Amino acid sequence: MSRKAMTGNGAIALALKQVDPDVMSAYPITPQTEIAQNYAQFVADGAVKTEYIAVESEHSAMSAAIGSCAAGARTITATSSQGFALMWEMLFIAASLRLPITMPVITRALSGPINIHCDHSDSMGGRDCGWIQLYGEDAQEGYDNAIQAFRIAEHADVRLPVMTMIDGFIISGAIGPLEVLQDAQVKQFVGEFEPLHPLLDVANPVTVGAFDSLGGWYFEHKVTQNQAMARAMQVIEDVGREYGELTGRPYSHFKTHMIEDAEIVLVAIGSAAGNVKTMVDKLRAQGKKVGLLKVRTFRPFPTEQIRAALSGARVIGVMDRSDSFGAQGGPLFTEIRSAMFEAEPRPQIFNFIYGLGGRDLFPDDIEGAVALLEKAAAGEEVAQTRHYLNVREG
Repeated sequence: MSRKAMTGNGAIALALKQVDPDVMSAYPITPQTEIAQNYAQFVADGAVKTEYIAVESEHSAMSAAIGSCAAGARTITATSSQGFALMWEMLFIAASLRLPITMPVITRALSGPINIHCDHSDSMGGRDCGWIQLYGEDAQEGYDNAIQAFRIAEHADVRLPVMTMIDGFIISGAIGPLEVLQDAQVKQFVGEFEPLHPLLDVANPVTVGAFDSLGGWYFEHKVTQNQAMARAMQVIEDVGREYGELTGRPYSHFKTHMIEDAEIVLVAIGSAAGNVKTMVDKLRAQGKKVGLLKVRTFRPFPTEQIRAALSGARVIGVMDRSDSFGAQGGPLFTEIRSAMFEAEPRPQIFNFIYGLGGRDLFPDDIEGAVALLEKAAAGEEVAQTRHYLNVREG
């Protein structure tokens, strides 16, 4: 293992290079462009054997990936924001056809108005398209998740596509330390791809994407997708544990920091978890019983495990980097509140929307959120459930 300084995008491109998949179909879009660019350079330099398909749009990128994977090739792509939205139709098809495609998503706001900076409205908007979703806090987790995604997607009990997220610009373009495995270690960990019912197996012909209406088995196919998603819970943990044995960095569905005796717990996802952890340490030094739960697996959502982990909290503050218009709160908030509905006793839960369109999250914002949660913990009435951090007035 070696140590490098690398951007988040560079770290993910390196992870994909070390796997050396059969096909990559991609279209560059800010802030994902560096992944497509770096990988195209790997292909041009002969560093990988991958067939690189330069397509005319993200819809075509996912369409080509579907065709490639269905034919029996280990296939990757990558995207962000409007590109993610443009491949919307094909995301559902990839998942419904049970194709183990892996795709890094560099999270970015959706228009309009036009904004190229970070939030989670793109990936959270696709939370119900049937893909497994793993979020990383930094470049290291982006690298590690990109490697593990192959094992998870291709597992016989799963056979579902996996997207791995890092925050656009904040992580994707920032240079940081990275512990890198040797190519041979990655190859051995990931293993050889074994396609299931490939289209090019002419001795065993199959139909892919057939008409499934008018008395067909569409309903049953949806049920089996959800059953595969449920089975992925254990596979994600098993792969994360095995990866930890290899690297010293074990992974599970979430990570906690000082929640054992915490009365107030903040729940975060993505790069903001690092900000929150720093503030938790500061508030602990002031004698405040505050903790952090950082979510990694968003789909499938680890409901029972999170309920158990948060069972001792009196008040929970859930931080969302995307809003859900017309709902009771952001996507992470609604999942956490649903998970805690059957908890005894049931904690109070509040939602903090932050960072939309790349808006900064300052230490004072986190302290302000904790101050509000302290009021609730003391029995004071807090009028609203959803609160916005660092939003301009007027």
